[in-house]
Amino acid sequence: MSSIFNGDLDDFTLVLILFILLVIVGCSCDN
Repeated sequence: MSSIFNGDLDDFTLVLILFILLVIVGCSCDN
């Protein structure tokens, strides 16, 4: 998990983080 914050982000990790943020924002907007 620490390797994610070491600056060596790959495209898959970025897409995964963006998708998780989208889901969190979407759920909070639904409520």
